[in-house]
Amino acid sequence: MSIRKMIASHPSAGGHINEPLAEAAKHAMYCAVIATACADACSAEEMDMRQCIRVCMDTADACTATSRMAVRRTGNNDAGLGAMLRTCIDICTWCAEECDKHDHDHCKRCAQMCRECVEDCRRALATLGN
Repeated sequence: MSIRKMIASHPSAGGHINEPLAEAAKHAMYCAVIATACADACSAEEMDMRQCIRVCMDTADACTATSRMAVRRTGNNDAGLGAMLRTCIDICTWCAEECDKHDHDHCKRCAQMCRECVEDCRRALATLGN
């Protein structure tokens, strides 16, 4: 199943797909799963990873909310969606910085996914109101 096809099939979309927003929704969804997996892996590390776990869990929640809002087409909520995209950018940046402090493979993967999500959210943000 494709997010793009699902968005295009919405009666309010009229076949129009905001490609950057669809990509941001997809990557935010992936980022939520990766951050959740990283938090879980951090909990198995012998060192104190409490802060990284907290940041990853918060990131997963923000990314989940962003992805869900990004695929809605009934009505218009550019202001709210813009706020969520900005929040996702900020929290993913924070998560990447936190994960970069650790030399664990799971943290490196999470940081990379967060950086990809940031870039996609920035591109999507630029399309709102257009």
